Amino acid sequence: MTNLDSNRLAGYIDHTLLEATATSEQIKQLCREAKQHRFGAVSINGRWVPLAVDELHGTGVKVGGVVSLPLGGDSTEIKAAAAKDCIFAGADEIDMVADLAAIIEGDRQYLAYQLMAVLKVCRSMRPGVLLKVIIESAALTDEQKIFACSVANDCGVDFVKTSTGMNVAGGATVEDVKLLKEHAPDCRVKAAGGIRTAGQAIELINAGADRIGTSASVQIMEQFKMEQQQ
Repeated sequence: MTNLDSNRLAGYIDHTLLEATATSEQIKQLCREAKQHRFGAVSINGRWVPLAVDELHGTGVKVGGVVSLPLGGDSTEIKAAAAKDCIFAGADEIDMVADLAAIIEGDRQYLAYQLMAVLKVCRSMRPGVLLKVIIESAALTDEQKIFACSVANDCGVDFVKTSTGMNVAGGATVEDVKLLKEHAPDCRVKAAGGIRTAGQAIELINAGADRIGTSASVQIMEQFKMEQQQ
């Protein structure tokens, strides 16, 4: 079992706000919370990356821009351009939704071409920008998940991520984290989607998650600290 204190747990967390109705004041509040709790990163839509970069300058909290949310059906050219736009605005990391049709159909050529195109944008920066690939694991069979992991691992992306948190099929599970960790051994794993409690977060970390994406970050930290005091 992972030995966690509150600072270590906070470092795992990507503090997330991806609702289309989010306002500038809500993004500023997200950043204030990220600074207060020392979360590893914030995860936001590309439209808000410049604001978050300004709010978090000099704090050590990373800014993650999300590309092709929530469906992942954009063309390769659009995804690469969106990633570049986020990075030029100051993003340190990119979370990109994979093309689910390519995963379901087993189209390795299309999926690999797309991942490599976006990865090329990320790697062309100095310093390099992390690429996390969201595969929407709850909507896939184990065979499809393994296929997606194989392609992502071969392409050399930094993270395979379970979920957008917006698909009706569900979010992160311990079983999926273990599967992703096994079949993408050269990638790190980000668990996201439906993570609302400290117990869930710790369970996923113990299963192998290297990052936790959640909009319930503050509640998780408060719950964790309260449980530690008992």
